[in-house]
Amino acid sequence: MQLTRDFTLRDALACVDYWHALGVTDLYASPFFTARAGSTHGYDVVDPRALNPEIGTDDDLARLHEALKARGMGLLIDVVPNHMCVNTNDNVWWNDVLENGPSSEFAKFFDIDWRPPKAELRDKVLLPVLGDQYGKVLENAELRLGEAEGAFDISYFDRRFPIAPGTYSLILAGVLARLRSADPPDPQALARLESLVMSATRLPSRSEVDPTRLLERRRGKEELKARLQGILREHPAARSALDEDIRDINGQKGNPRSFDRLEALLAEQAYRLSYWRVAAEHINYRRFFEINDLAAVRIEEPEVLETVHAKAFELLARGIATGLRIDHIDGLREPRRYLDEVAKRTEGAYVVVEKILAADESLPADWATDGTTGYEFLNTLNGVLVAPAGEKALRGYYDGLRTVLGRFGDVGYESRR
Repeated sequence: MQLTRDFTLRDALACVDYWHALGVTDLYASPFFTARAGSTHGYDVVDPRALNPEIGTDDDLARLHEALKARGMGLLIDVVPNHMCVNTNDNVWWNDVLENGPSSEFAKFFDIDWRPPKAELRDKVLLPVLGDQYGKVLENAELRLGEAEGAFDISYFDRRFPIAPGTYSLILAGVLARLRSADPPDPQALARLESLVMSATRLPSRSEVDPTRLLERRRGKEELKARLQGILREHPAARSALDEDIRDINGQKGNPRSFDRLEALLAEQAYRLSYWRVAAEHINYRRFFEINDLAAVRIEEPEVLETVHAKAFELLARGIATGLRIDHIDGLREPRRYLDEVAKRTEGAYVVVEKILAADESLPADWATDGTTGYEFLNTLNGVLVAPAGEKALRGYYDGLRTVLGRFGDVGYESRR
């Protein structure tokens, strides 16, 4: 069953009697953990630790389970261990990486090359999200600095990218200058803001590796946001000065030099915004195939595997789920070890894997799985619907389109060249 906001767990519950009457023994559900808003398939997961609120609640799932159990039916759930959706504002793990770079507690969750060949990308993530060249987007005033609850971010249409607290001084320097020349002055606001800027410059860098210093950074950055929120709330002069300075930083279309401060601020972040077309050349995070929106997860790390599967393991342990369907098993670094770990954690639960087997390929015998999701069977079954007489017409049409003639091997070789 394909679960979406248009077909929820409650809708599924209403169909249980009908499915049971058909002789269905088990329901196979599409991924129902939190995905990008409006997802029509669920594979663009943003938080695997909770149910997708568009699909239903834990109570809805419990009621569906009780109805299935009463009829002797099971529930196979789909888990996505290979990737997460990052083209969204809702992935808190990815947002933390963008804010903190290698020092993020979630940096180890994603397959990112922090030392790529391009020196300017060291300790940064390339984000190919812009609709045009960076300079054109910048000078077209499409990148806008904003503030909410003491935290700064950059907006690009509906996307938002966090500003690292350690770089707040680049913003607040202008605010301090305005407060110093204000009439009447607010010495308390000035003193508090000067102290905050000093604290920001002393935060450990994003390339820090010492655990004690990393903890200091994580605590310190949140304290900075809380302090700034308090200053802006309690001192109208500081609020006004910041609003004015943000307008100045955001620049004026038609005046390229007016964007210098914004460009300098962006240059200090743990990410680099770029034109989407450069992804193939310079991207430094592994993706699901070539889909920039889906960043690969390092599921081979024990902590990552446990965190990503925590909810699925819980549902199995409680008997609400009776099996797992593993998405895109070939995307994993060590699929056999992964399946061994899943078998160990679930005490040998029923598991099938999504793997497309070629005609001469067999599922590895040493994989801890009960089989595949059945693409090879469907391929055979679909052959029943193919009329052999149509091959001649299709081949003639294809031959008229291709530029390389001859054996398929030659066509493949030339096409790849």
